[in-house]
Amino acid sequence: MRTSTMEKNKKLTAADLVYIAVFAGIMAVCSWISIPAAVPFTMQTFAVFFAFTVLGGRRGTLAVLVYILMGVVGLPVFAGFQGGIGALAGASGGYIIGFLGSALVMWGMEKLAGRKPWMQVLIMILGLLVCYAFGTAWFMVVYMASTGPVGLLTVLGWCVFPFLLPDVLKILLALVLGKRIGKYAAIRR
Repeated sequence: MRTSTMEKNKKLTAADLVYIAVFAGIMAVCSWISIPAAVPFTMQTFAVFFAFTVLGGRRGTLAVLVYILMGVVGLPVFAGFQGGIGALAGASGGYIIGFLGSALVMWGMEKLAGRKPWMQVLIMILGLLVCYAFGTAWFMVVYMASTGPVGLLTVLGWCVFPFLLPDVLKILLALVLGKRIGKYAAIRR
């Protein structure tokens, strides 16, 4: 019985592990590029989309998972050089966990729809919406538990609306840079 190409590619190579580690590191560096706010403006979302564009869904998702695990064990990889469970339990921690949901959705959609550039933009926008939904719900729960009731539109005004245009620009930047770097680095997807 012949093994299909898809089955052969399920194992991660040493090069795959290096790419995953490098992109987890890029996510950490991008989180340090931060403008403080209720939910800090960072380049993390760019790094998530960049990993997806360059590495593809599977390895990009693993890079996001490694990044989050680095923070969970206490490495200061989150915005403001924070790390540990406390950073995830805070009001903006849901957006960090939302990166994993975003990556999983993008991976699944990539399997269904392929890697055409226009499709990747739509997939990344869907991934961004997943991140926004999870992060906003988390923010509301944490905020209401510590401060009191708050309306959805108020939270969207704090945590989503100011980020819409910058995040779409990050998607486009990730797509342009990712295609160029993937081509020059000869990274297989």
